[in-house]
Amino acid sequence: MQYTANTLENHWMPFTGNRDFKADPRLMVKAEGVYFTSHLGHKVIDASSGLFCSAAGHCRPEITEAVATQLATLDYCPHFQIGAPPSFELANRLTRITPDGMNHVFFANSGSEAVDTSLKIVMAYNRARGEGHRDKWVSRERAYHGVNIGGVSLSGLMKNRETFGAVMPGVVHMRHTWTPEARFTRGRPTHGAEMAEDLLRFCQLLGGHNIAACYVEPVAGSTGILVPPVGYLERIREICDQFGIVLIFDEVICGFGRLGTPFGAQAFGVTPDIMTMAKALTNGAQPMGAVCVKDEIYETVMNAAPAGGVEFFHGYTYSGHPAACAAGLATLAIYENEGLFDKAAALSGHFLDQVYGLQDLDIVTDIRGIGLLAGFDIDPAGAAPGARGLEAQKRLFKAGLHIKFTGDSGIIAPPLVSEESHVDEMIGIIRETLAEM
Repeated sequence: MQYTANTLENHWMPFTGNRDFKADPRLMVKAEGVYFTSHLGHKVIDASSGLFCSAAGHCRPEITEAVATQLATLDYCPHFQIGAPPSFELANRLTRITPDGMNHVFFANSGSEAVDTSLKIVMAYNRARGEGHRDKWVSRERAYHGVNIGGVSLSGLMKNRETFGAVMPGVVHMRHTWTPEARFTRGRPTHGAEMAEDLLRFCQLLGGHNIAACYVEPVAGSTGILVPPVGYLERIREICDQFGIVLIFDEVICGFGRLGTPFGAQAFGVTPDIMTMAKALTNGAQPMGAVCVKDEIYETVMNAAPAGGVEFFHGYTYSGHPAACAAGLATLAIYENEGLFDKAAALSGHFLDQVYGLQDLDIVTDIRGIGLLAGFDIDPAGAAPGARGLEAQKRLFKAGLHIKFTGDSGIIAPPLVSEESHVDEMIGIIRETLAEM
């Protein structure tokens, strides 16, 4: 089927050069397993799990049936002073795989909403424990924490911030952890843990007792995959403990098996106070986000409120939507029944072998990877930042591969159901396409 710019004009697309796209559209009309089908009828292998969402592969009948059954039984129920069983079932099931002591879940509808919800949870918690004066927030350069105002304030990506001046005050940014010396490092760099001392410097500058929370992606994802140096996250945890700062891991990309464990927290052996999650929670089949908190945070907020009253004045019309919960329950069952987290861990070696084999291409200037998550940078060759990355993305699509690019960084995150042959196909297309640029 052919589409023209006129038939596409009414949709203002997100994070897209609309004029460029509508002149030469790249549309997906079908998906199954690890493949899309384009509007031109071409098979396109999915090398980024959609947008890190479809970890169990596309169009899983178990999820489709669960959602359809739920919609036919109870399509919607508000969660303000009333509830429906699926949200309680999903929270119970989800906390079976979260780190020990993290047993309470608040549902949102996206990773962006989860991040903004977590900001309000921290505010409520600090007020409940008599530390409402904590009004400073720490994030990192090159961080991505969604696109709501709170997340944009925490963001360390310039293009996500420069147009939007009215952001939250009191946010400071630690350095990102990438260094030129770490180029082509496989897994965790052995140097760079000292960058965690940026948090200590902010404690000394602003007063640690004034800092509300520190936000960290275990692996910085959307920026192009920055793997934390050995000892870095551990040191961040120590400093937060020393000054009573809430540590928040944004697990929207790292969560649900991407690193071979349920969450990045378990992969790196560091437990935060709060985790945000979304994307692969429902395999991308329904919009959903969530915030999981330590018991102490939940209980402090609960116990500070009058008996019978609303403890946390926050929520969304679609918080815990029955159909989204049904998708989440079916997705978690697939992960468990098919052992997909273990499968991801087993596939990681072959995946990283193939990805790091790309370093012999002159156009590739760096590769970073861990688990089933990798990023590579291409030489901009004097073009405007991101121009060559967009050109590569277009060429890869035409060659039969979907991949996410951020600027000139390509991000590979194959579905957890991928076989070695799928990885070989993905990297083969990438190699052939980049070699021609």
